[in-house]
Amino acid sequence: MTQTSVDVPQAPPAPRLPIGPLLALSSAAFLAIMTEALPAGILPAVSRSLSVSEAAAGQIVTIYAVGSVLGAVPLTAASVGWNRRRVLLTALAGFVLTNTVVAFSTGYSLTMSARFVNGVAAGMLWSLMAGYAQRLVRPEQRGRATAIALAGTPVALSVGVPVGTFAAGLVGWRWTLGAISALTLLLIAWVVAGVPDRPGQARQGRASLAGAIARPGVVPVLATALAFVLAHNVLYTYMAPFLAGTRPGSRVDTVLLAFGVSSLISIWLTGVLIDRHLRPLVLGSIVLFTVAATTLAVFSGLAWVVYVAVAAWGFAFGGAAPLLQTAAAEAGGDDVVDVIQSMIVTTWNLGIGAGAILGGILLSRAGPTALAWVPAGLLTVSLGIALSARTHAFPTLQRRATRQPAP
Repeated sequence: MTQTSVDVPQAPPAPRLPIGPLLALSSAAFLAIMTEALPAGILPAVSRSLSVSEAAAGQIVTIYAVGSVLGAVPLTAASVGWNRRRVLLTALAGFVLTNTVVAFSTGYSLTMSARFVNGVAAGMLWSLMAGYAQRLVRPEQRGRATAIALAGTPVALSVGVPVGTFAAGLVGWRWTLGAISALTLLLIAWVVAGVPDRPGQARQGRASLAGAIARPGVVPVLATALAFVLAHNVLYTYMAPFLAGTRPGSRVDTVLLAFGVSSLISIWLTGVLIDRHLRPLVLGSIVLFTVAATTLAVFSGLAWVVYVAVAAWGFAFGGAAPLLQTAAAEAGGDDVVDVIQSMIVTTWNLGIGAGAILGGILLSRAGPTALAWVPAGLLTVSLGIALSARTHAFPTLQRRATRQPAP
């Protein structure tokens, strides 16, 4: 008796992620964070060059955030019909222009004006990033694509800004900004040559801003993000005085290095797990950050505890941006993804600005320990919102599967 074999058809392999284009987007995130955060490390040199006080020089960071807050939503609404690569190139061109102006400017008013426009370009860029990354991949790969596209953020904070600050000390801050402009020009060439274009939103398919906000799940995601980012910036902005007040001798640079390294590990792990475990990752990040903040408040007199707690905080924060942006995109839907991302950008920058203000008030009136206790309270609020929002904002895997469009 002869046996015959039957060929069983094999499922086609899953398509590979477009790593090159996603890394180009990640590079844009890296340069945006470098542009935003580098001035904080070179304020004394900037103040001497512009003949203003360090407090006045510090406002070039504030005006950048203001530009992002004011520019994100209206510019996204105005450009939502543009092809995505056109929007990206416009934002990058804005970075080249404004960074070059700041590098050559000798007047405070001109520098502030350029930094405001710089922030506007950043708002446009950040509103685009997640949606563009998700348009480059299949639906089941969107979370991973977002994580890769936003990976430039922790890399810039943990490696780029310290290296940029060191370089500014060697060659001067103006040359360093000029180098960022040159790198942005190279990135523009990369985008033109290697990043596929994607269409914007057709006019007849667009939802209004009010309609986007009314989508179930959008407001809980925004509220969760605001409380989380506010808690982060209350403590992160004033890390130096916090350490000086509670653990004399703790070095800010090494503590922040621990934060940065754990953030890099977190963004990698988030990229691996986000598409199947969004809700557990969000809840785990908030819980871990809450434990870390509480630990810093109670045990900050022990140096090793400070390092462990800050590393845990960095691990919780590293994947926060892709997690929250993916949740917002899914809550809003494909037809409003760019508008929703602009709202996340606005919320994020509001958290940065409000965190700096609230932290300053707490430091002056309540002392450094409050810089950890208040974030713990804010994170408890964030956790409560995320726990209750299990249907639309941060759904379970089963519910997410029923909402995914067919590949």
